[in-house]
Amino acid sequence: MLYMHDLWVNWFEGEENGYNVCRFHEWRKEDGIEIVDQIPLLLIEDQLFECIQNDLQDLPMSLLQDVQKRTYMKKNQERHTIEYAAVVTNGQDVLVFDTLGYTLPVKKSRLIPRQERLVFEMVHGKKPASYRMEEPVTKEYHILSLEPEKMAGLTRRERQLKQLLMMALDQLKHSDYPEEVRYWLTEWNPAEYRFIKELTNEEAWERLYYGAAHGWSIHHEELCGKLIKGQPFFETIWEGENQKAAKHIKSQN
Repeated sequence: MLYMHDLWVNWFEGEENGYNVCRFHEWRKEDGIEIVDQIPLLLIEDQLFECIQNDLQDLPMSLLQDVQKRTYMKKNQERHTIEYAAVVTNGQDVLVFDTLGYTLPVKKSRLIPRQERLVFEMVHGKKPASYRMEEPVTKEYHILSLEPEKMAGLTRRERQLKQLLMMALDQLKHSDYPEEVRYWLTEWNPAEYRFIKELTNEEAWERLYYGAAHGWSIHHEELCGKLIKGQPFFETIWEGENQKAAKHIKSQN
């Protein structure tokens, strides 16, 4: 079995979508980077890699048995054993997972570029191991878990705010004041005011959702900021993300 040593990891916990497991250039100082003393490296097939990267399904038992208690982390100069963890690659991309003792990839991380390159060198010319998923379930995307193409090209801050916008739109859909939907659609697209008046609430919401679900712009950001106004939970997320992003930009300059 192949092993890697002194690995830098930045864990993202409970993330089912790979776009929320940030690449190295989006890591922030407050993320809390850890160093893994030793961890197995597995070359696996594309389908399983995609499942680990973009889902939270149970991993193949044979894979878990292969990596069981083979990962070590150092804390306060003491070596601790991790139940199930590994670096996995399909030869094109790389991911690290830790199940926290469960059977699904609860924590995920990317690697720093130097260590990513080392992964590709180590598996070059080798055949992927074949692990069979017990009962693979087709991933279903929805408003609170958007398709990867709807997040493509966005920065970490933009992805977080877009998820916040989707949460606000989902809440709007179930609002006790359905007339609000047409109001916000008019805010989004004032040029169609006369047409919007003729839409049902459901039609208006669908139009607003499909318009906002694609891309990201200052228009999206303004809508998000207005929609969450007066909602403490959403406002806390908004302010926190903007502060973290500002600190990250400052540290890069």
